[in-house]
Amino acid sequence: MVEPIDDATTAERTVEHLTAAERATAGQKARAAVPRRGHGDWAAASDRPDPVAVLEAQAVTRVPDLVPIRYGRMAASAFAFYRGAAAVMAADLGAMPRTGLVVQLCGDAHLANFGGFASPERSFVFDINDFDETHPGPFEWDVKRLVASIEIAGRGRGFTAKQRAAVVGLSVSSYRETIRSFATMGNLDIWYAHLDIDGVVARWGREAGGQVAKTVQRTAAKAESKDRLKAKAKLTRLVDGQLQFISDPPLLVPMSEVFAGEDHELLEREIHHALRLYRRTLSSERRHLLEQYRYVGGARKVVGVGSVGTRSWVTLLVGRNDDDPLFLQVKEAEASVLEPYTNKSPFANHGQRVVVGQQLMQAASDIFLGWQHVDGIDGRVHDYYMRQLWDWKASADLDTMTVDAMRVYAQMCGWALARAHARSGDAIAIGAYLGKNEVFDQALGAFAVAYADQNERDHAALVDAVASGRVTAQSGI
Repeated sequence: MVEPIDDATTAERTVEHLTAAERATAGQKARAAVPRRGHGDWAAASDRPDPVAVLEAQAVTRVPDLVPIRYGRMAASAFAFYRGAAAVMAADLGAMPRTGLVVQLCGDAHLANFGGFASPERSFVFDINDFDETHPGPFEWDVKRLVASIEIAGRGRGFTAKQRAAVVGLSVSSYRETIRSFATMGNLDIWYAHLDIDGVVARWGREAGGQVAKTVQRTAAKAESKDRLKAKAKLTRLVDGQLQFISDPPLLVPMSEVFAGEDHELLEREIHHALRLYRRTLSSERRHLLEQYRYVGGARKVVGVGSVGTRSWVTLLVGRNDDDPLFLQVKEAEASVLEPYTNKSPFANHGQRVVVGQQLMQAASDIFLGWQHVDGIDGRVHDYYMRQLWDWKASADLDTMTVDAMRVYAQMCGWALARAHARSGDAIAIGAYLGKNEVFDQALGAFAVAYADQNERDHAALVDAVASGRVTAQSGI
């Protein structure tokens, strides 16, 4: 079984080195245990948890006044519900037969969790970009999460069943063919593989009459402007000669407004202290760079859909002057939704779990990615991971995406997911399991349809829970 890298125990582990033939045989044997056609089967178990109850259980550890925002965002559409329902699907996947071909999973590999961002070398790369739920598990869980999201998003866009099936099929075939390609490559070649603008244009630039290449180039150009200086202009203002976060409740609230008096002072000290300790999780040269920045202040920032209600802060640091800002997101990390259905995380800090999983799966990760504990004013110790807030980040507009664009985007996601799995798992075994034909592709197509139907029922259950007053939702935020 492939496990996340734990620096404290890596030197003590014994790693088994099988031949390529033995690894291929392992993949072939997995077919006997879990036939590829079987992945198309989906039916809710008789003891399936109530999806609203699953969300309510998550709300127990979240900021109470933010939970209604989460419900409001999830109730907006079937796709929005799916984005926030990783825990619901984790329970469903955990009840299904599994191949035993383990990789480092993203844990929430839906369409909106892929996108573009800057590499440390300042090139624009496409990859998975959310790892809150990362955890080791069977490779097919990520693929199923992806294909169901494609089917659900396609329904939201009004695509026909035939169009949706074609897009799902392209995504799975892209994953299968890519991982089989990586199975023929050396380990270092897999590790260095990445998808930049040139790679996207080379693979898919001619599709849709060349519009893909133009769209990717426009997106990259726009993303380059979404940087720390734009964050400074949008999120801060100058007060008495010092930069401060603006107040835009409930989405952005300075710490002084979240907590008053001694509680505010305590939280400021804890965040500042955690940032100092967090430096130890960085490599020495990156620690040196961070130490050249001075802490100014912080604010609570609401982000995403599924993570709304977890404690998420944004901190401002400045370098040589106010025109040299650094914004770090300090985001709470709880146990992965996959953990109850696999193995317990080997990490004492779930922030470290996120960081290690991200660095293992991504071709290029943020230079300030690290982790630390923070003592909360609620008397609990919270795990956090830290990263830059904006660094050329770009995401696809799924609300306006055409069929032709989604065909290409789905293939890009399949490629990126396969590359991530090839880095952390056994590409030879997975490739042998998937095979050359489209049996797995067709099975996943059937699963996507069946699970999208289930998601619509779950979304309706949340809407009904809001209407009945079971849960309180705050919409339009």
